[in-house]
Amino acid sequence: MTDKLRVLVLCTGNSARSQMAEGWLRQLGGGRVEAFSAGTHPAPAVNPLAVRVMGEVGIDLAGQRPKSVEGFLGRPLDYVITVCDDAAEACPVFPGPVQRIHWSFQDPAKVEGGEDARLAAFRQVRDGLRDRLEGFLSGAPAGKADT
Repeated sequence: MTDKLRVLVLCTGNSARSQMAEGWLRQLGGGRVEAFSAGTHPAPAVNPLAVRVMGEVGIDLAGQRPKSVEGFLGRPLDYVITVCDDAAEACPVFPGPVQRIHWSFQDPAKVEGGEDARLAAFRQVRDGLRDRLEGFLSGAPAGKADT
């Protein structure tokens, strides 16, 4: 029996949206969430603007690295949350009673313009993820039983 929800957040590159969501889950979960993130086509590194805007809210992503979804296929998970449309389409089938959730967030790394415009896009996604994850966690069960 485990009292933690096991949640994988999936995106394409695992360099911004899914990394920010993993950071929020760790902070907002209050110790009751085991959070992971991965990508269908992992980028070489976490986007520095994602690290920066999460640092603004006290969440350190500096030690994080993009990971492939392949590494999670055999792990027991309770939820897989896709945060981009491409990842939702490419999401593999996970064995067991995994619940899939899809939230479509724009890719802040694709926003063009000056630093202010790019930071605003990352902050908007950061805050949107926080709002969705707070709602998710308020309705999520207290824990799951291993079978």
